[in-house]
Amino acid sequence: MFGKNAFKSLAVFIFCFFKIMSSASAQTPKDATPAPDVFIHTGFENASPLNWEADSAGRIIISLVYDHERFSQNRANNHWHFKVEAPVGKEVTLILQNFDNIWNNIHASPISKQSPIVLSTDGKTWESRPTEYIEGNRMQIKLKMPAASVFIASIEPYRISDLDKLLARIKNHKLVTITPIGKTAEGRSLEIIKIGNEKAPKRIFLRGRAHAFEAGGNWTLEGLIDRLLKDDAEMKLYLKRYCVYILPMTNKDGVARGKTRFNANGYDLNRKWDKAADSLIAPENYYLEKWLTKMGASGKKPDLGIDVHNDAGGNLHISRPDGDITAYRANMAKLDSLLRKYTWYTEGSTKPGFRNPGTLGEGFMERFGIEALVYELNYEWVEGLKKAPLAADWLSLGSKLPEVFYHYFEE
Repeated sequence: MFGKNAFKSLAVFIFCFFKIMSSASAQTPKDATPAPDVFIHTGFENASPLNWEADSAGRIIISLVYDHERFSQNRANNHWHFKVEAPVGKEVTLILQNFDNIWNNIHASPISKQSPIVLSTDGKTWESRPTEYIEGNRMQIKLKMPAASVFIASIEPYRISDLDKLLARIKNHKLVTITPIGKTAEGRSLEIIKIGNEKAPKRIFLRGRAHAFEAGGNWTLEGLIDRLLKDDAEMKLYLKRYCVYILPMTNKDGVARGKTRFNANGYDLNRKWDKAADSLIAPENYYLEKWLTKMGASGKKPDLGIDVHNDAGGNLHISRPDGDITAYRANMAKLDSLLRKYTWYTEGSTKPGFRNPGTLGEGFMERFGIEALVYELNYEWVEGLKKAPLAADWLSLGSKLPEVFYHYFEE
């Protein structure tokens, strides 16, 4: 049995408990933001790192996480890839921020008034949508949910799993040899795809995805590969003239982590090609250099090297190392002309005063004696098609390159 003091203590405890709960409820701000019925999901392959919250107006504020370069102040946010989950028919306003990039130690933004996004309800079929550039260097997206979940990305994604499917599909083709050449900083395989007869008189090397967000390069290379493997009369003729070597996805670690530009060690794989790569910081470049050296020693040095990228310009970045490059410049003018004739390319080469030392193009020329360039694919707008590009457009471009290369090597 409880004594009087025990009952009294229990009564005091109950009174105090309800008093505290009442007080806590009274202290809750009347304008507190209600729990959103929108969720931003990033738990899938190639999703971008980000933070998000709903503001008092119910807008979803998405703060992208910068990708930082080692040994410099450079930082980048060009990749966004996430899934919006919300009730069907709900009007959702998304605001993306943190676009104050630093490129070559100069402030630059990757977005503008014409920057589009791509959107998909299943992660497979994508369409381009316009966005709104708003105050504070931010991007606003207004969306009426067509399904319970919608994928949004800066460029139609090309993931490691997409490359794995391609490699599995082509590995047994009689024209294909896939050779591992090393591993990335995090231990992912790097492979060279050879297509054609290595005894052909000319050789072309192409590298894709040195920067993790630049998925257009992978789509273009897949289009090139598929066309080369048609094995029709045209391709048989073309492959008598040249053999093609492709490093399809250089920065696999960055792609896996949904990063924008640098490898897992914060290294820009399209810089510092004026000197030998560090095997620990930039193994992706180190193993490519080893392969190039081996090719040169066996008399199979590439005659042309192309580093495929994405930017908002779409130019051919012609190399301009020191020394006499008269013959090289004539060859690049020929390549420019052929791309205009056989593809939707119209953007043109960079102006004579433009130079970006340390790129693969200049490194190939200065250190390996290989004529090379950087080909940027415009990820915002293809002037030759009058539209924002999707994967189908880059696949189409890649399918036209075999004919370009055939005529490029004509005497």
